[in-house]
Amino acid sequence: MHTILCIETASTNCSVAIGVNGKLLALKEDYDSNYSHAERLHNFIKEIVAENGLELSDIDAIAVSKGPGSYTGLRIGVSAAKGLCFSLDLPLISVPTLTSLAMQVEDDVVAIPMMDARRMEVYTAVFDKDRNQIEETSAKILDAESYKEYLDAQLVYFIGSGVEKFQNICEHPNARFIKNKLPSAAQMVKLATIKHKKSDFEDVAYFEPFYLKDFMLG
Repeated sequence: MHTILCIETASTNCSVAIGVNGKLLALKEDYDSNYSHAERLHNFIKEIVAENGLELSDIDAIAVSKGPGSYTGLRIGVSAAKGLCFSLDLPLISVPTLTSLAMQVEDDVVAIPMMDARRMEVYTAVFDKDRNQIEETSAKILDAESYKEYLDAQLVYFIGSGVEKFQNICEHPNARFIKNKLPSAAQMVKLATIKHKKSDFEDVAYFEPFYLKDFMLG
C-alpha cells in the first residue's frame, strides 16, 4: 500500500491531501483569499493524519507542488515537505502546479491552466485532452489573439485564477472559462502516485521550487 502526503501551497489555497494507492483518501484546504500557509499548513498536516487514523510513520512519501506560483507560498510548502522527508527519512516527489490544475478540467478537451501573475501576465501551459503537456510552462502576456491556433481547431477550457483576464479580451466561440479555481492537493494524488511507482524522486537536500518569475510575492 502506497500512502502519500500531498502539499499544495502555490496559490492562496493552503491544501493538504492523503492518497492511498492513487486514490484520494482525505483533503483539507483553505480557499481563503489571504495567504494562510504559515499559520495553517502544519496544523492541517497533523489534523489530516490524525483524523484518518494514521501516524506520520505510516506515510511512504511526501509530494509537494513545485510551482510556478507564489514565491512565499512555494517556499513554505517546500520547506515543510523537506522537513518531513528529513525527519521521517522519506522520498520527496515534486508535482508541477499547472499540471495538477489542468487535471481539474474533467472533459476530454484541451486544457489551459492560468495562474494570475501581474497586469496582463499569467503563468500558463497547454495540455492536450489526455493531459500531456504540449506547450512549455511560461509567463505569458495575454492579448486577444492568444491561443488562436488551439481555439480555431477545437473547444479549449481555460481554468485558474488568471482566466478572467483572458475572458475580458477573448471573444472566440470555442473558449470556455472555469473561474474561481485554484491548485489543490486533491489532483496531486494521482500524479504523485505515478512518480512514486517509477521512483521518480527529488534530491531532498538540493530541490528548489520552480519559481519561473518572482512576480507573485504573496
